Amino acid sequence: MTSLPAAPALLARLRAALRLSPLTLMALTVLFTFCAHNATFWSIGADVFSGHPLSFAGYMLAVFALTLGAFSLFALPWVVKPFAIFIVMLGACTSYYMDSLGVIIDRDMIQNVMVTTMAESRHLITLSFVSHVVVFGVLPALLIACVTVVPHGLIRTALTPVLACVLGFAVAAGLLYADLKSYSSILRERKDFMSSYQPGGPLVGAIRYARMMGRSANTVLVATGEDAMRGPAYTAEAKPVLTIVVAGETARAMNFSLNGYDVPTNPQLAQLPVTSFTQVYSCGTATATSLPCMFSKFTRDDYSYEAALSHENVLDVIARAGLHVEWWDNNTGHKNIADRITARNFATLEDPAFCADGECIDGIFLQALADYADSITQDTVLVLHQIGSHGPTYHLRFPAGFERFTPDCQTAEFKQCTPAEIIAAYDNTILYTDEILARIITLLEGHATLDTAMLYISDHGESLGEGGLYLHGTPFFMAPATQIHVPMILWLSKRYAARFGLDTACITAQKDRTLSHDNLFHSLLGLLEIQTTARDPALDVFAACKTPAKAS
Repeated sequence: MTSLPAAPALLARLRAALRLSPLTLMALTVLFTFCAHNATFWSIGADVFSGHPLSFAGYMLAVFALTLGAFSLFALPWVVKPFAIFIVMLGACTSYYMDSLGVIIDRDMIQNVMVTTMAESRHLITLSFVSHVVVFGVLPALLIACVTVVPHGLIRTALTPVLACVLGFAVAAGLLYADLKSYSSILRERKDFMSSYQPGGPLVGAIRYARMMGRSANTVLVATGEDAMRGPAYTAEAKPVLTIVVAGETARAMNFSLNGYDVPTNPQLAQLPVTSFTQVYSCGTATATSLPCMFSKFTRDDYSYEAALSHENVLDVIARAGLHVEWWDNNTGHKNIADRITARNFATLEDPAFCADGECIDGIFLQALADYADSITQDTVLVLHQIGSHGPTYHLRFPAGFERFTPDCQTAEFKQCTPAEIIAAYDNTILYTDEILARIITLLEGHATLDTAMLYISDHGESLGEGGLYLHGTPFFMAPATQIHVPMILWLSKRYAARFGLDTACITAQKDRTLSHDNLFHSLLGLLEIQTTARDPALDVFAACKTPAKAS
């Protein structure tokens, strides 16, 4: 009986059989990626071109030709294999998140990935993801590695990529020009179409991210609110002020029973004198954008990463006015917001009561806050940045006693859970946020030596399967309300309201007013009676509800 050839012999035979020119290898790689990594792209295309098969075929051929033309520039003997392997591995990774969760990998998503932590990102490396990458990335990459690239003469080697690039672009232009009016209309109206294209979307996003970081590398900080000063409510005889701003994470307004949700997710806050603003909208759909935007002086239309990085934010203005400002973080960091104030990281503490597997739930703040409040002797603003409802591991965001809505999803593999189980797990995170906020309010209310207030506002919302979307980070132009409609809750002690001349009935009457993160910068200054020309009264939620303040 003939024995099987040894592995080296099999590999040699395979390499002998797979002898391809650089351009042929690149064309086959693009064809594989075009077909295997673009289920969502093809699905959207079929919907967009429904009833127009010839236009659909022409457009898809144009995209293929354009991609091949661009990638042909890498069809050089010493470059083509590494580049082809990179492309199939990239497409395998990004297509999983696009096809399974509806996550678009654009510049903002890449920025979010770059500033995340290992503890957070590891929850996205699931068995389904790994198996997908092995089948659609690792195995094709191994096959590419076995290819023997056939060398050509120097002139042909140099000219072939250039000619292929020109030809590819020419073919794409010709196909698109054949029905330019229809194609341009589709691209204007269905921006989600090309955003879903792999690996084109992620590569364009990476280029845009690199350009953004390059432009911001040498920014010069511009002062904001240089004339900031405390108003007449601050006197030497008055009690210290403690204002807590809770920056929520991934909380969507529609799952707060305070806003009419039919599941009792806010049983404790419902018993407290809080105002829940029902129509508040975020600046972005991911923390890396929304968090710095909401604390900056810029509106969503004016905001950019470079602008926020090069200008002081509202916390800087408050500190300049003479208040002590701190940032406590139980998430992925303060995104440069707290560069010039005191910052503490709670996310890496090793408290067995609140921390497991490298992450802490938000109860980690409570004892530290109680101790801190006892020590306050000056006017203070404290920001608590929650882990909140961050997915996909919603079941890790609350202790066992808060698993009240059941059955709930107990894994990051959403495919293993029903839609109802995913929502139940998410609702439990909101229930725990309700507990945290209520305990903060109880603590503040019990401090007779301080005048206290709490403002809670989430950075963005979350998709829980609606429309095939999960998690967050969808480009703002196509983001559903679930990702941009966020909760905002205010509590004022009676002493605080009286001291700063705040009419609580008037504030409550504005709870259904349409607001956004644009209002936070100006409303915080107004709430704290920080006098500065940087505050725009038109964007101050509390401006219409203030009477002359008095010291207490």
